[in-house]
Order: sequence, then C-alpha cells, then structure tokens
Amino acid sequence: MRKSALANFGAWFVVALVVVLVAEVKDAAAANCTPTELSSCAAALITVGTPSRVCCVKLKEQQPCFCSYIKNPSFKAYVDSPIAKKIAAACGVAIPNC
Repeated sequence: MRKSALANFGAWFVVALVVVLVAEVKDAAAANCTPTELSSCAAALITVGTPSRVCCVKLKEQQPCFCSYIKNPSFKAYVDSPIAKKIAAACGVAIPNC
C-alpha cells in the first residue's frame, strides 16, 4: 500500500510540474518578446528619470522575456544595466538572475 501512495504522489508531482512549465511557456509567448515594446522606457533610460506609466506597463508585459534579452548581447546592456534596474524597481518589476 505504501508503494501505491508513493507512486500516486510521484504521478501528481509530474502533472504539477508539467502544468507549471506549460504556464511559464505560455507567459513568455503571451509577452510576445518584442524589445521595441520597451521603447516607451527610452526617455527614463536617457535622462535617468522617473519611468512613465506606459513604460511600467510594458516592463511588466515583457518581464517573462528578460532572460532572453539578457542573453542577447545586443540587448543585455539595456536590460541588465544599473539604470535599467532602477527603472524596473521604480515600476515594481524584478530583473531576474539568468
């Protein structure tokens, strides 16, 4: 009987893991990972000022894409810089460690 309970737990664990992974892939796909969507944050990056409401909305939408941007040498400096991190923090968005 104990073996059966352990097997059931293992099966449920695998199902839960698949659901989480599918949800994460869906989030990244839903974000559409388009770096130009962050252009509304350019003014805040250049002037090191307060980000606009639109910038914050776009940062939140693009958050699932940050790791792919950080891994791309063309975008890394814009997403992973100290200024970008300050802007993200002002919007309540965390930059992940990838």
